[in-house]
Amino acid sequence: MSLILTGRWTTQRWFASVLVGMAVLIVGGAVLGAQALAHTTAVSNRLSDRISPARTTVVELDVALLDQASGVRAYLLSGQDELLEAYPQGAAAERAAVDRLRRLLAGEAALLAEITEVERLAAQWRTGSADPLIDARRRTGTAPATSDDQAFETVRRQVAALDDRLVTEREAGRAALDRSRQIRNAVFLGLAVLLLAAVASIAVLLRVVVLRPLAQLGAAVRKVAAGDFEHQLSPRGPADVAALGHDVEAMRGRLVDALVESRQAHEELRRSNADLEQFAYVASHDLQEPLRKVASFCQMLQRRYADALDDRAQQYIGFAVDGATRMQRLINDLLAFSRIGRVYDGNHPVDLNDVLDQVEQTLANRIGETGAQIVRPPLPTVPGDVTLLTMLWQNLLGNAIKFRHPDRPPHVEITAADSDGMWTFTVQDNGIGIDPQFADKIFVIFQRLHPRDQYTGTGIGLAICKRVVEHHGGTISLDASHTDGARLTFTLPGLPGLPATEAEAHLTRSAAPA
Repeated sequence: MSLILTGRWTTQRWFASVLVGMAVLIVGGAVLGAQALAHTTAVSNRLSDRISPARTTVVELDVALLDQASGVRAYLLSGQDELLEAYPQGAAAERAAVDRLRRLLAGEAALLAEITEVERLAAQWRTGSADPLIDARRRTGTAPATSDDQAFETVRRQVAALDDRLVTEREAGRAALDRSRQIRNAVFLGLAVLLLAAVASIAVLLRVVVLRPLAQLGAAVRKVAAGDFEHQLSPRGPADVAALGHDVEAMRGRLVDALVESRQAHEELRRSNADLEQFAYVASHDLQEPLRKVASFCQMLQRRYADALDDRAQQYIGFAVDGATRMQRLINDLLAFSRIGRVYDGNHPVDLNDVLDQVEQTLANRIGETGAQIVRPPLPTVPGDVTLLTMLWQNLLGNAIKFRHPDRPPHVEITAADSDGMWTFTVQDNGIGIDPQFADKIFVIFQRLHPRDQYTGTGIGLAICKRVVEHHGGTISLDASHTDGARLTFTLPGLPGLPATEAEAHLTRSAAPA
């Protein structure tokens, strides 16, 4: 089988590979998604955190330059120093705006170059035009005839160019943001489609590689379990599923072999039963016929030549007749023992009250002769064979009367109790009792505890009781705790599906007078 399974993956390996593939797909998708999100975020942050604030700062820079120019013009016209305060304040605001622009546009080389040019032109305007005019106004005390507005306009044009450049960057950033968002959405949509396709592919793969072979194996196993033992299994799929299929196939082979052996044994048993039937016929006819002739001719010899025979001859003839008679009883008892479960094998509801009535009627003479008393409760109905159950009770009651105590009449008490569907019966007497050391021996066929001259019988009665009880699914034993006589306890299954309340009602109905 190891050669057959070489190169096949196990179910665990298939699932592990699928999980690894899904993990790689998820990690790759997460990386691509993270990159798309990072790019979109970077573009959005550049617009919101740098370009837009930079435009606002450029406006502040332009206002600072205008404040400087306004302060210079007002001072040149009026000569009042308080009007000149706007000039240094505007210069300070210009420096602050330029510093902020440099921080906002760090890494933007072209924009930083334009900021530097604005800063250079503004400084050139102050040193080459504004400051000399202010100094001249202070020296002469009169407003100069002309002012250099051309230099200031050059600064403002450079600021306007910077603003235009920022507007261009903003539009380009917005376009880049739109493209980034489209790429991000396309990436996530592609990942979703790819993930769904991967899940569908994995489902199909698992169904084809794992689930379908399992379903085929299950169908084949159910077919075999239904009784088609000749159906051979052809395992497919992963290595462990195929190995399981080969194990089931091997088990099916063993079951087929066992079935063949069982059929052969059944056939041998059938032949054995046929032989036993033949033996029973021979025993009941051919074997007993010579015994009857021996006994008959011995008795005829005893009657015809009684005067010519002495006492010893008479005794020998008596021994021969008694031996033949006992042999006939042994054969009959052995036949009865062999027929239990073979000839008598019924399984019908049997009312034990009717059985006990029939047994008491059969033993009526012995009961009357010995003055025996039989105390019994209402008895249940149990499944079984009426002939076998009659043999059981007849042997039990017959033994209780036979082995009575010489000083008192027999007193037999019967009890019945139900426990979880099993009925427990006891047959207790006040006879001579049984030594507990013989508790097992008394149920062995032809085992006697007393000489024949004291008690008649072949010693098969309790063996028949044991065979009958076990044939009905119960057990029988001697209660060694009871010393005043003998107490035998045995069990029989009750009727199936009959609850305890219905059993009690049945006993009540049995006890009611007709």
